[in-house]
Amino acid sequence: MKHFFRNKKNKPTDTTEILFNEAEKIPHHIAIIMDGNGRWAQKKFLPRIAGHKEGMNTVKKITKRASQIGVKVLTLYAFSTENWKRPDTEVSFLMQLPVDFFDTFVPDLIKENVKVQVIGFTDQLPLHTKKAVEQAIEDTKNNTGMILNFALNYGSRSEMLEATKQIAEQVKAGELAVEDINEVVFEQQLMTTTLGEYQDVDYMIRTSGEERISNFLLWQNAYSEFYFTKILWPDFDEAALEQAIGVYQTRHRRFGGI
Repeated sequence: MKHFFRNKKNKPTDTTEILFNEAEKIPHHIAIIMDGNGRWAQKKFLPRIAGHKEGMNTVKKITKRASQIGVKVLTLYAFSTENWKRPDTEVSFLMQLPVDFFDTFVPDLIKENVKVQVIGFTDQLPLHTKKAVEQAIEDTKNNTGMILNFALNYGSRSEMLEATKQIAEQVKAGELAVEDINEVVFEQQLMTTTLGEYQDVDYMIRTSGEERISNFLLWQNAYSEFYFTKILWPDFDEAALEQAIGVYQTRHRRFGGI
């Protein structure tokens, strides 16, 4: 089914309106940098945490729609290793968000057949956050549909350094020869190895108008298509997702070829 999507003001969700076709190619792995919560709140004269709370509602909407149209993996950059630098009150609120999110949304995830996974240095998370994440993973482990993959306390450089250390330990122990180190061996040490054939990102989306990758899936994004939108994350609705995928459907991925 082909159609144009417009927002509530009957205007395109971005500068140029793109035809989205649900029957055409859908990116298997979409990764999103959910940016703009603070600015959304500021524009409404609200505290930053109000933006994060509204952003959580956006996660619910985008998760459902992505699952419905056939996305295999949706990776969301929820909290980076650099985000600890933020004010303590904001960090505390962000660490509570997964608890509130899973408490209300796991039944919907089960209904949608969505499986929760997490990448990141989760051992460094507060106990209540870690428990909420582990429970959501347990509750959805038998689901066979889309993987909702949260990057929580995640940083790509640290991920790759840890992968390198693991390989070095294998070489040191005589379990691996230097000449046998290749991309496959390296990828097996990355946090995304559990995603199997969908480990590489097909489409990376960043909201709020910023155009940088911010230490997010540097290896996995090697051949992904990028999409930057000025829409702030709390305003990024189902129509905006469809608009973004419509753009993806116009791209020709060559992977270094012609």
